[in-house]
Amino acid sequence: MRKGIIVSILLFVLTYSCKNDETINYLTLDKAVYYFSEVEKICASEKGQLWGANLYGPVLLVNSDNREIYSNFQDAEGILKPRGEIFYGHYPREEIINNYAVTFGNTLFAMTPLPRNEDEYRIISRSIHGLFHCFQVKTNTDTPVYNTSHLNERTARFWTKMEWKALVRAIRTSGKTRKQAIRDALVFRSARHEMYPRFIEEERKFENYEGVTTFTYTYMCNPDRETETKKLLEQEERFYNFRSYSHSYGFIAGALYAYLLNESCFDFRSLTSSDFNLGDITAEQYKIKLPEICRDIAGSLAFNYDLDIVNQEEQEREALLKEGLRKRVAKYTERPVIFLELESPSFSFEPEDIDPVDTVGTIYETLRVSDNWGKLSINKGGCLVSSDLEIVRVPAKNLKRDKNHISGDGWHIILNNNWEMVEVEENYIITKLIP
Repeated sequence: MRKGIIVSILLFVLTYSCKNDETINYLTLDKAVYYFSEVEKICASEKGQLWGANLYGPVLLVNSDNREIYSNFQDAEGILKPRGEIFYGHYPREEIINNYAVTFGNTLFAMTPLPRNEDEYRIISRSIHGLFHCFQVKTNTDTPVYNTSHLNERTARFWTKMEWKALVRAIRTSGKTRKQAIRDALVFRSARHEMYPRFIEEERKFENYEGVTTFTYTYMCNPDRETETKKLLEQEERFYNFRSYSHSYGFIAGALYAYLLNESCFDFRSLTSSDFNLGDITAEQYKIKLPEICRDIAGSLAFNYDLDIVNQEEQEREALLKEGLRKRVAKYTERPVIFLELESPSFSFEPEDIDPVDTVGTIYETLRVSDNWGKLSINKGGCLVSSDLEIVRVPAKNLKRDKNHISGDGWHIILNNNWEMVEVEENYIITKLIP
């Protein structure tokens, strides 16, 4: 159970992290008012046609540098103070900043982490992203607990790429060609499920939670179908090139199926529970019947979707992991290293900044973690998270300590009360003080 909680939190908070030393200083009171106004206009103009409700509600625009908050609503506890037409405050240092639904001051907010450089589309789309997560919470259709670690394996990645290629073809075409491409995608999907049956439910929940959200904000934030399609396919291309799919798969897979469902005039208001399966609904909507065993035909269909190119891509990825990444692992295993045990963590990271390293674990170039012991922030230099998601290793060279603040090259830890760092055989562990 403990690992399940860790995985769920890890996977659903995919968002912003620091990329350089520039500070976020562009958000003014007037600009915040403007962004809230634009989000409200978009929600109002959609008229609840997609989900049967206006998604507009409380939003927090959060500056991750100084933790300033601008909000369009005041929280129930009055933590945020009036400032002109809106409200202002600071987000607690010990809390993780993510693009999801969060309760702050006893009020449910859509949290919108500001991008490092001002980008109107990203700010508005992130706001609607968070607002849809709020809608999921209110309607009890959120599924934030899932584990799709199998998608770092070569076979799973291969069939995932085949599925996405077929879905992209379906989106770009129409009529019989579209229907055939959707059938091919569902065959590839089923072939993967036949090989990884215990992860079927995990994929489904990831797709429902983040994929439907991606589709919703892409649909709402673009003025016409052509622009929406262009944005969605740009996202698919970006995700396709990630070195790891385990923390990103659902965002785009669910969105591609939801787009095709919308093309068929599917009524999303019928999704009143969290147990729906986008693949099954798409097959039903397009009247597609699959063979009982899909692996038997998936291999021959793959020749129609750049099989040789995909195999080459995966061979090159494996070579990179085996050579380059193994060398990088050394700095996380050679002394001195700080070991932090994960108990009930919340993570924030960028999906393109992670690299799986065989069975050793995963390297995160940038990462923010909040746990019982406090908060870890890594802006550069990276860390190694074990495969069982129980231990984080951070290089401890140039270590500095000042009461509850510990820092090194590119990272710092703020310990909660009753926790300390102890040296053990040239390494360090974070442990709770003995009463």
